[in-house]
Amino acid sequence: MHLQSLDILNFKNIKEAHVTFSPYLNCFFGQNGQGKTNVLDAVYFLSFCKSHTNVLDSQVIAHEADFLMLQGLYEGEGEKHEYYCGIKRRQRKVFKHDKKAYERLSEHIGQLPLVMISPGDERLIREGSDERRRFIDMAISQYDPQYMRALVSYTAALQQRNAMLKDEGHHYEDALYELYESQMAFHGEEIFRKRQQFIEQFIPLFNQQYRQISQQQEQVGLSYSSHLSQGPLEPQLQASRAKDRLLGFSTKGIHKDDLDITMDGWPVKQVASQGQCKTCLIAMKLAQAEFLKQKGTHAPILLLDDIFDKLDQQRVENIISLVSQEAFGQIFITDTHYEHLSRILQQSGRPYKVFQIENGDIHPYQTA
Repeated sequence: MHLQSLDILNFKNIKEAHVTFSPYLNCFFGQNGQGKTNVLDAVYFLSFCKSHTNVLDSQVIAHEADFLMLQGLYEGEGEKHEYYCGIKRRQRKVFKHDKKAYERLSEHIGQLPLVMISPGDERLIREGSDERRRFIDMAISQYDPQYMRALVSYTAALQQRNAMLKDEGHHYEDALYELYESQMAFHGEEIFRKRQQFIEQFIPLFNQQYRQISQQQEQVGLSYSSHLSQGPLEPQLQASRAKDRLLGFSTKGIHKDDLDITMDGWPVKQVASQGQCKTCLIAMKLAQAEFLKQKGTHAPILLLDDIFDKLDQQRVENIISLVSQEAFGQIFITDTHYEHLSRILQQSGRPYKVFQIENGDIHPYQTA
């Protein structure tokens, strides 16, 4: 599945645009703040019903505008499909597939598989476990709708239990705690099992991508940690209930899972340079793209936003060589320097389109 054309109206600093893309390689260049990332974010929005930066929907509507519209025409396996997003201020956003609105936005997730790499994604390596769980959840949800339903149900039960724990003025019966703890355990077991399966398949792909980028200059590792590795969740929740009442939140559960990343046996965020952290991030995202391709019928769309900063020349060349392969399907790349993009185009040998972006205006620059 590739994005054939995109219509944008009032999305961030892009007031109006109609762009037709190459099914292979699409490059965008321009100075910082001109709108390169916003084009990629519009493509991301059509896949995930939200911005990559996790801002409120009202914040992606252009200043002084009352609404936005995104419409993408996708083609795959000889068929074309139209996906539409409309948002009016202070109203519920609308997503449509071939002019039919979804009842729930979660029904759309996985329809348009996509992986994005951007500078802000370094949080995945350097910050807390929330980002790494989100990475795992985003990967699994794109091919397993039941996983997302289990995640929603678990989160709802967790929120109810936490609300009770925080309510110091009321003493709740143990039976009510047991109700929500049973729900957390039931859905948590499914989530834990599917996360385990994902990590087992993901690790070899990650190692392969990292070796190809770094040329094996360092040894990296991944491991999955979870309270459920210690046994069933429900007894753990019961045992921690008194402590959790004092703290006001649930200390046990799959909401505390983490993906431990190491380099030469040490936590990567403690020992890795900026370039090594960037390499680790890119390897994880490219491995995610390969994983989704294996799970589906086609490669996901790959968005690469200004990824070459902080990398030495050899690693840049290795990444260019990797993403130039046909296995990665349709690719969108941004960079402030046309020279980087020019080297990609020379190496790829694939059809491409280049666009220049100035003040939110998208201009065709080169086609081959």
